[in-house]
Amino acid sequence: MGLADASGPRDTQALLSATQAMDLRRRDYHMERPLLNQEHLEELGRWGSAPRTHQWRTWLQCSRARAYALLLQHLPVLVWLPRYPVRDWLLGDLLSGLSVAIMQLPQGLAYALLAGLPPVFGLYSSFYPVFIYFLFGTSRHISVGTFAVMSVMVGSVTESLAPQALNDSMINETARDAARVQVASTLSVLVGLFQVGLGLIHFGFVVTYLSEPLVRGYTTAAAVQVFVSQLKYVFGLHLSSHSGPLSLIYTVLEVCWKLPQSKVGTVVTAAVAGVVLVVVKLLNDKLQQQLPMPIPGELLTLIGATGISYGMGLKHRFEVDVVGNIPAGLVPPVAPNTQLFSKLVGSAFTIAVVGFAIAISLGKIFALRHGYRVDSNQELVALGLSNLIGGIFQCFPVSCSMSRSLVQESTGGNSQVAGAISSLFILLIIVKLGELFHDLPKAVLAAIIIVNLKGMLRQLSDMRSLWKANRADLLIWLVTFTATILLNLDLGLVVAVIFSLLLVVVRTQMPHYSVLGQVPDTDIYRDVAEYSEAKEVRGVKVFRSSATVYFANAEFYSDALKQRCGVDVDFLISQKKKLLKKQEQLKLKQLQKEEKLRKQAASPKGASVSINVNTSLEDMRSNNVEDCKMMVSSGDKMEDATANGQEDSKAPDGSTLKALGLPQPDFHSLILDLGALSFVDTVCLKSLKNVRTGAGQGPSSFHTDPIFHDFREIEVEVYMAACHSPVVSQLEAGHFFDASITKKHLFASVHDAVTFALQHPRPVPDSPVSVTRL
Repeated sequence: MGLADASGPRDTQALLSATQAMDLRRRDYHMERPLLNQEHLEELGRWGSAPRTHQWRTWLQCSRARAYALLLQHLPVLVWLPRYPVRDWLLGDLLSGLSVAIMQLPQGLAYALLAGLPPVFGLYSSFYPVFIYFLFGTSRHISVGTFAVMSVMVGSVTESLAPQALNDSMINETARDAARVQVASTLSVLVGLFQVGLGLIHFGFVVTYLSEPLVRGYTTAAAVQVFVSQLKYVFGLHLSSHSGPLSLIYTVLEVCWKLPQSKVGTVVTAAVAGVVLVVVKLLNDKLQQQLPMPIPGELLTLIGATGISYGMGLKHRFEVDVVGNIPAGLVPPVAPNTQLFSKLVGSAFTIAVVGFAIAISLGKIFALRHGYRVDSNQELVALGLSNLIGGIFQCFPVSCSMSRSLVQESTGGNSQVAGAISSLFILLIIVKLGELFHDLPKAVLAAIIIVNLKGMLRQLSDMRSLWKANRADLLIWLVTFTATILLNLDLGLVVAVIFSLLLVVVRTQMPHYSVLGQVPDTDIYRDVAEYSEAKEVRGVKVFRSSATVYFANAEFYSDALKQRCGVDVDFLISQKKKLLKKQEQLKLKQLQKEEKLRKQAASPKGASVSINVNTSLEDMRSNNVEDCKMMVSSGDKMEDATANGQEDSKAPDGSTLKALGLPQPDFHSLILDLGALSFVDTVCLKSLKNVRTGAGQGPSSFHTDPIFHDFREIEVEVYMAACHSPVVSQLEAGHFFDASITKKHLFASVHDAVTFALQHPRPVPDSPVSVTRL
């Protein structure tokens, strides 16, 4: 009984809590606060400029702790290797490293061919850079080494600086290969210097200018370049060397022209190898869940093709080109040829940026998937050191491969220990087993390259998805793809980056302008064209732009504002000035007429009367001057009243739109929603208000008439709302606020501004001084 009594209050309390929670969920949102303009908001929140942090001061500090921190920052292996969980990760990294090495071997041989180099240099590029990245990299899953896009970019450089020999003698081929190796290794050193330098100065953000559509369009075009470059090995053709713009078109035309000269043995070899590779990849995809690791189709094809070529004598019987001699052992380091730097600097920078963009994109994908952080600047340094040191050991520039990275992840790889294991396996091939691939047909390597292009060529389907999602991104993709195909890889990237940046400027020049209305019973304002229930507040016009206002779109902003308000502001101002000028002329004619009549009336009275007439004329002129002074004085008083936020200032009766017989706007207040502004420049300030900046004060320095001035001329008061603090600071720095426009004209939200405008309607012009002084 006691237990029942004790449980009763608890059940009742739980029931009440649930009921209260339901009531809270159903309860409307209510809040009461004072109406806030910027001045009141700063007082209430005690606003002050944020303290500046001088990070460069910490860079110049020198201490043992600082040195140790820099060492750990730039040598991450010292951080994670001592904490490496051997029992949990070692087996997965071992299997993953062997799987990646099995892929790395045929791809290294094939991509060296793609770079225009002897195949053994692909093995060197699969060993040195991978081990260097193991020490300096921060990504745990990407597989650094040879990559098709990088190889074809290197190949375009080597073929342009060390073209194909005019004849096929052994001496010329050897000299050509030596020259190309020197070009490729020097290029790798220069690429590494660029990447290390950019990483040390924290310039990793440079890849943010390479958007995803740009990178995907570029890699798709590079895949087409790779495919075309391998056709000569598939058909056994000897083609001329083409480089520069339209080189791809010339190569395709030459392949079509020489197609009847194809060697049947080479075509059959490439076709059989391609079919085997495709079948094995399909099996791997289908049996992915059942297999502990993927079937090494490329390695099996490599071994089988080498054995068949050796047993059947494909080179001598069917004229199938083979890899040839692969020297055993490592080569000594060689200093780069600095005389080539001037010829390679442009291509080196392009390759450095593209290689880093590919690596950091994949690195961030895996880091997000597995919950760790990738340092973009350290990745740039790590990739740069891989290329720099690799270039000294005669490697060509490398990046990371998507296919190998996916294999490294899917086979249980947890860290770069897998990369170190794969590099040691490649070292074993270089030292002992490389010479066994002497009879490997080049057509098989070409087939491996072409089959591995499947993933990049499938990106052609991006056109369909981007057409539905974002036409501007589709335009970037198409321009990048077309420029890269026609202008080659280096110029194509430059054109793509310039076009994408120009497109950003154009899109900010044509933002979405909208007139806002209030959603019923809320303080929320939305575009009346999009929300049918949003209604404009009577007497108040709220205008918003979806982009910041700066020199490129300030004039468009002003024009759109005047157009959306439904009032021809410029026409009203011009008509007002004409009518006021006509009034002044009529007054002047009336004075002249009265003066003439007085002269005619006083002329019979003689000299004494003449003096009286002259005196009366002077009195009349002085009275006229005093009248003008009174008008100006009253106008000045009105300016002062406006500055103090008073509404009882009244213009001269003859200067209002109503008195002049001109149509009046159907709203008395204009509110500019500036919530989208991220910064303001001097042109933006001048478009809002005629601001003195100290230089260039001639008429040509103003693009548009100030918005505040124009709307006050037609008896509409202008307010601003929802400015961010940095924008307010920039307005203050630009001397925007003064006696005529104070912070009381800037409100914390659109609703605050609307509420104030409704409480303080202005049916008369705010500052008619400029009109009365005409």
